[in-house]
Amino acid sequence: MPIKLDEIDKRILRALQRDGRMQNVELAREVGLSPSPCLRRVRLLEEAGIIRRYAAVVDPAKIGLPLSLFARIWLEAQDAETIDRFIAAVREFPEVVECYIMLGDCDALLRVVAADLDDYRRFQANHLSRVKGVRNIKTDVPSQTVKQSVALPLR
Repeated sequence: MPIKLDEIDKRILRALQRDGRMQNVELAREVGLSPSPCLRRVRLLEEAGIIRRYAAVVDPAKIGLPLSLFARIWLEAQDAETIDRFIAAVREFPEVVECYIMLGDCDALLRVVAADLDDYRRFQANHLSRVKGVRNIKTDVPSQTVKQSVALPLR
């Protein structure tokens, strides 16, 4: 069940989604609080698990991983053991930056980062296709990234 947020909480979250390194004094000024109550609210948001963690958003192209590909995975079975084994394996692959177990046509959808298509093919052949229970992999290559965000809408 979602936690009820007031408008000040939402302003805090919007600001921190934009800049997680924002100093408390600057954050307090932006959301219209004094520093002490602002810090208290941030701590409460962290304790409630609304703010799960802080992270740097790294430009993949600048570290040699400009290509994002989407791999649709079909498993041999949909039983708990097969799915759990697949999830455990995928969590070990740093190339997989997102993984979703799906309802519908495929069993899982992965976003994989790579230096180029050859790099991805090596990853697929040497790692992904060797996961026990993987029956089929279809890869989609996007032609353009239109929007990519980690910020959630706060209405």
